[in-house]
Amino acid sequence: MLPRTLGELRSSPFGQDSYRTRTIKDEMRTNLIRKIEAKVPIFSGIIGYEDTVVPQVVNAILSRHNMILLGLRGQAKSRILRGLTEFLDDAIPVIEGCEINDSPFSPICRRCRDLLQEMGDRTPIEYRGIEDRYVEKLATPDVTIADIIGDIDPIKAAKGGHAIGSELSVHYGLLPRANRGIFAINELPDLAGKIQVGLFNIMQEGDVQIKGYPVRLPLDVVLVFSANPEDYTARGKIVTPLKDRIGSEIKTHYPASLDHGVAITEQEAWMRRSSARKIVVPQFIKLIVEAIAFKARADQRIDKRSGVSQRLPISCLENVLSNAERRALVTGEDVVVPRVADIYAALPAITGKLELEYEGELKGADTIARDLIRQAIQMIFRQYFPTADFKPVIDWFEMGGQLKFSDIDPAGIVLGRLDQIQGLVEKLDVLGAGPGSPPAVRAAAGEMILEGLYSMEKISRSEERGYAATERKGAAQELYRDYNMERNRYKKPLN
Repeated sequence: MLPRTLGELRSSPFGQDSYRTRTIKDEMRTNLIRKIEAKVPIFSGIIGYEDTVVPQVVNAILSRHNMILLGLRGQAKSRILRGLTEFLDDAIPVIEGCEINDSPFSPICRRCRDLLQEMGDRTPIEYRGIEDRYVEKLATPDVTIADIIGDIDPIKAAKGGHAIGSELSVHYGLLPRANRGIFAINELPDLAGKIQVGLFNIMQEGDVQIKGYPVRLPLDVVLVFSANPEDYTARGKIVTPLKDRIGSEIKTHYPASLDHGVAITEQEAWMRRSSARKIVVPQFIKLIVEAIAFKARADQRIDKRSGVSQRLPISCLENVLSNAERRALVTGEDVVVPRVADIYAALPAITGKLELEYEGELKGADTIARDLIRQAIQMIFRQYFPTADFKPVIDWFEMGGQLKFSDIDPAGIVLGRLDQIQGLVEKLDVLGAGPGSPPAVRAAAGEMILEGLYSMEKISRSEERGYAATERKGAAQELYRDYNMERNRYKKPLN
């Protein structure tokens, strides 16, 4: 049972000397060292930063630095900040009822000092868990210095009969309430300049001052921030002395590879649904969805300063799966398998996450999104079929073959129509849709091949005709057309 008074705490292993003198930065450093020596993952749920961002965060903690994460939207900045709580103790002792988590061995607020002087070893003790020691604030223009630091409360002074400048009249802000914990500010440049100035003392001297009154609090807190690189470096967005006092500046980034992106999307997307139907998402669908974000980040028509969030493929994959689920409900199929058509149906999850440049605005978000999907399909198609020969399939279309189906047609109908195309079904094995695969998986693979050929302009596709030969006719079809034209030219009219 945990000690409940200061006297019990002094004599228990829980109240050893380390608790009396150790700061929050020392606590995080000690727990981090323990993790590294035990060879356990430093952060849980962070993918793709193992060799870049994570080592820099580790160095900042080992150096006992306050830090800032610089990165575009959707780069897991907030997740990393919240993950810093993994380096906190499970619980720490505080004086019961204290608003700022005062240590029983060295209280800093007037109330706790008076209580300790009055009750001594009988001073009641309670405990703060990990969740209680992390305070996060989104910086907005309407945030005041009172919100962050605190203010003198005249009503509190009047009710308690205290002087207006007394510590007992203070209403503490978020920063003092994070004492002996972590205080995180998201989008730091959006914080008003005078509030940024108010953070100077806590970062340099380790204390805060409430307005102009002689009330000073030597807080023990780790300050961590996040910001967009453009805002952070722009003049007037960040107060230079505050920037100078931040120990480590760590830059985040988007996934460096498709595999990292797919792993992140699989982790974050809502794919494990409570459904009576089995859900199977082919790997090539996951890769296409991820490739959309990769292509968007390189597209000149999309604003690089805003970035393309990792939330784009996450939301897109959820929408793709929902469209496939809708089809299964309509057709009565017992397995849910997304197709390429479902990616086009997920346009609402893509367009809202693209900040377009002037050229992109002229073309429109829908047109840009469709073009990105087509580029992504071509990219993945080339990965699966770098040297494959699809001449029989192309010839089938050039000889007049056409194929049309909708995104709500059941797999059996789609597969039956795909079987008509010579040389197509033999290629499905490459996409993991061999003869033993469910019909829905084989149908999805067949549509992927057709879309891949369409993306490379080997065949055409339209809403009216579906898949057909391209406008550039094949040699056999041109010969057949010329023959008909010559025959009709010399054909005698009927009497």
